[in-house]
Amino acid sequence: MSTLTASKNPAVLSYYTMRRAVGLIALSLPFALALGSILFSLAGSAHALPHPILQRSISDYYYTSMRDYYIGSLCAIAAFLASTRGYDLTDEIMGFVAGALTLGVAVFPPVNPRSALYTPFQVEIGFIHTGFAALMFLVLAYFCIFLFRRSSPEKPFTRRKQHRNRIYGACGLTIIVCMVMLVSLTVKAVLQAHHPSRLLFWFESVALAAFGIAWLTKGEGILKDKPHNHHRPVPINRVY
Repeated sequence: MSTLTASKNPAVLSYYTMRRAVGLIALSLPFALALGSILFSLAGSAHALPHPILQRSISDYYYTSMRDYYIGSLCAIAAFLASTRGYDLTDEIMGFVAGALTLGVAVFPPVNPRSALYTPFQVEIGFIHTGFAALMFLVLAYFCIFLFRRSSPEKPFTRRKQHRNRIYGACGLTIIVCMVMLVSLTVKAVLQAHHPSRLLFWFESVALAAFGIAWLTKGEGILKDKPHNHHRPVPINRVY
């Protein structure tokens, strides 16, 4: 029985497709939530809730007509992350951790931004949500900066792999910068006792876009290696 190459193995192809799906869901989530809110409002649907089209945070869509899409997307990403397979056990553990954190973001809602009063329980759940979200972005940045940049010893380190590594590094750094800004805005809002600005939404969107681009690249949706006979290996003594 002949052995299938990685490029033709159905299991490998399916796994690449899954990675691309994760990337597309993450990349499109902020825009889908905003667009869905607009469509609900224009249609005058009975399911449309009175709320601003653009929320202060992506998580605030939990309290809008797009709640199901928001939760469903996060659960799908969580499932894909938890099933991550990599070069060793570390990859799989980090994938499971990322999936669990993403699921926590979906299960534990933030405090309702339009509510005047909160119970202590709601505030505690909101803090748990924020903690899960912060840790999730940290792990996703770790994926981009460290795990994705690793190479299989069985494959040549090609020019395209070099370019992909640069994309992963840029995406990871983007996520970290966005996290710093998100923490800064949140702390400022707490100290001044008011709701955070809508800049939260945009920094979250950029961080998700960076995560999505990294996973699209990892799923060979961007800069896929050419057939082996066209590979141009990078000298092994070069460090990138």
